[in-house]
Amino acid sequence: MRFSRRGVLPALAGSLVAGGAAAQPSGSASPIALKLVVLDIGGTLIGDHGEVPDAMLGAFSRKGITITPQEFSGWRGASKRGMVKHFVEDRGPANGRTALEEAIYADFTATVSKAYQNVQPIPGAEKVLQELAAMKLLLATTTGFDRPLTTQVLSHLGWQHYFVASITSDDVVDGRPAPYMLFRAMEAAHVNDTAQVLAVGDTVLDLQAGNNGGMGAVVGVYSGAATESRLREEKSSAVLPSVAELPALIRKGLPRACR
Repeated sequence: MRFSRRGVLPALAGSLVAGGAAAQPSGSASPIALKLVVLDIGGTLIGDHGEVPDAMLGAFSRKGITITPQEFSGWRGASKRGMVKHFVEDRGPANGRTALEEAIYADFTATVSKAYQNVQPIPGAEKVLQELAAMKLLLATTTGFDRPLTTQVLSHLGWQHYFVASITSDDVVDGRPAPYMLFRAMEAAHVNDTAQVLAVGDTVLDLQAGNNGGMGAVVGVYSGAATESRLREEKSSAVLPSVAELPALIRKGLPRACR
C-alpha cells in the first residue's frame, strides 16, 4: 500500500475508554478500551523554537542547495533522512549523491544535537505523562528524529521510564505519513487492535499517519509546527492547544477521528 504525504485512509470507527471510565461519544454502540497513547516528540512533548528547520536549511545551504521554509514546512514530522534524500535527488548533482546526502545529514544532526543540549519540555508535558500512566495507559513515542537524537532528548529529560517503546525513523523503511512507526509502537506494547490506540502530534503528517493506520483516535496539538487552522483541515478526534489538555479530553471521552 502506498501512502502519499497528502493521502488519508479512513480511520476505524469506535469510541474509547481510559482508566476504566466509560466514554459514550455519539454514534457509538459500545465503548472500546483505550490501551496505548503514542506521542510525537518535537513540538508535542518538547518545545519547538525553530531548531530543526534552522539546522536543516543551514545544512542544505552549506552544500549549495536552497530549500525554502515553505518547502520545508511540508516535511514537518517526516523522516529527516527521507527529507535529505528527497531534496538531494531533486536538486543535487547527478554524481556523488549518496556522499552528499550523508554530509548534509551529518551537518544537520550535529547542529540540532547542539541546539537540543538543554531542550525543555512543553509546559505540563511531564505531568501529562504521569497522569496517563496513572490511568493505566501504555505510552510510546514516535519521531522523525533518528535514534541518537531521540536518545539524547529523552535522556536529558529523564523520561525513558514512561514509555514502553520509543520508535524513530531509523526503525522503519517509510516515515510519516505512513503509519509504520505507530504499528511498531503497537507491536512493542503488545496492543493488536488499532481502535485501542490514540496518536498525538503537532504536524499534518502526524495526523495523516494516525488516519492512514486506522488509529482509534487522532489528536492534533498546535504547540509546535502546524497552526490550529491547518490541523483542523485533517481528520482528527480533537485539536488542542497542547498535550496539557489531553488527560481531561481522555476522561471526557474521545470520538473517532472526523473532519
